[in-house]
Amino acid sequence: MKGSQRMEHSIDCPELVSFDGTFEVAGAPTHPGERMRGRAAAKAKLEKVVARIASLQRKLYADNRYAVLVVFQAMDAAGKDSTIRNVLSGVNPAGFMVRNFQAPSHEELDHDFLWRTTRNLPERGRIGVFNRSYYEEVLIVRVRPELLAPQRLPGATGGKAFWQERLQSIRDHERHLAHNGTVIVKFFLNVSRDEQKRRFLDRIENPKKRWKFNPKDLDERAHWDAYMAAYEDAIRRTAAPWAPWYAIPADDKPTMRLTVAKILLATLQRLDVRFPSIDEAGLQDLARHEARLRAE
Repeated sequence: MKGSQRMEHSIDCPELVSFDGTFEVAGAPTHPGERMRGRAAAKAKLEKVVARIASLQRKLYADNRYAVLVVFQAMDAAGKDSTIRNVLSGVNPAGFMVRNFQAPSHEELDHDFLWRTTRNLPERGRIGVFNRSYYEEVLIVRVRPELLAPQRLPGATGGKAFWQERLQSIRDHERHLAHNGTVIVKFFLNVSRDEQKRRFLDRIENPKKRWKFNPKDLDERAHWDAYMAAYEDAIRRTAAPWAPWYAIPADDKPTMRLTVAKILLATLQRLDVRFPSIDEAGLQDLARHEARLRAE
């Protein structure tokens, strides 16, 4: 169907999660392996890709038909913040926004779980980045079910049917957004448990990084297997042509950032955004304005 084709913006690459519900976290690599580049080479390549993203973002803004929503989900210390900073460093702030979703406020808890992210969606012509997102409601809230109590939901909560319904709500929400011109790109930064441990220790040992260390992160680390099961189910049930997931090996940050940047660039290129053209009447108006300015 033409409508379905219009919503499909997935990029065929090794990191693309299949849409058939068979994704397994255990089978997704955390290290780029042979594709790993030297840090200097990866950084140089990233600079070129970032420049092309910035150029296409200007066209996206001027074209004003699409909004782009980029979702980052990952375990702590996977590199979400630095990836966002490095990949989108050249984008004009006027057409770009980042939202970081932490524990919900009292106001947010008084609404449905999609409310706080929906009110922060990017406008047409802009790139919006969610550093964590509505997926927290089927990840940390699923692993730590005591977090459901403050939501004061009617009926039974926390069972298998409840999480299936919540994931279906997300899938329907993303389809609605895609049908109305929001291009969705979702990145799961897949860091290994060993690498997370190394990064936590680095934060403790390095005086310049100690401010990053949060003891609560170790509490979440203790639930690693439960988180992996929650990620696997969420990604399986919400990977779709109109809202694709990309499982990015995150143990090597330079390669991870470059991979994310290339996928984002390819997504923007598929939109065929362009600067608006000016018809003959508009050109005549411009000629009159030019003549008026030159006559001053």
